[in-house]
Amino acid sequence: MSAMRIFMTSILAFFALAVWTTSGTPLLAAEALPQPETASLATPEQQLDSLFAELKKEREEDRARDIANRIRQQWQDSGSATVNLLMQWADKAIADDKKSMALDILDQVIVLAPNYVEGWNRRATLHYQMGNFRKAMSDVSHVLALEPRHFGALAGMASMLEDAGKSELALRAWQQFLDIYPSDRKAQEQLGELAERLAGSRT
Repeated sequence: MSAMRIFMTSILAFFALAVWTTSGTPLLAAEALPQPETASLATPEQQLDSLFAELKKEREEDRARDIANRIRQQWQDSGSATVNLLMQWADKAIADDKKSMALDILDQVIVLAPNYVEGWNRRATLHYQMGNFRKAMSDVSHVLALEPRHFGALAGMASMLEDAGKSELALRAWQQFLDIYPSDRKAQEQLGELAERLAGSRT
């Protein structure tokens, strides 16, 4: 079986799993923002659930972006000072165009914190930038297994599926994204353009 066929099979199998588990571009570091409505909640999981409920209801673009940044801020904190420091080193290595060094650091992050969503997500982004598309998709699958609502990973998956010529699956990925983050203008545009291209190809 060719490498491309194995790659495409893994994409199809993973997307089926992602759709089943989900009911409801590289990420930039979110600015620290006040969290008056969620700060009193007991656990990070409860805070995230509340933020996602707000994000799903919010239709004003700027307010939704603030909520999304607060979600990213929650994801970025691993709960470990060591892992957080390694993530800072990885970011510095990426900024200095030392991608191999960054990859080694992110490998260590995942070994130390295998349930840390942003470790997998950052490595998926780096693999994509380095042209390691199968590895990028594998890491995206881990992100969505840990957090099916990860809209950044869904956007990355949609882009990779479209690059691979799987436009129907890319469309479904954007639909999942917008079910979670409905007011994102760029995702709306991507979905609309892709739907138009698919409609044109069927006529």
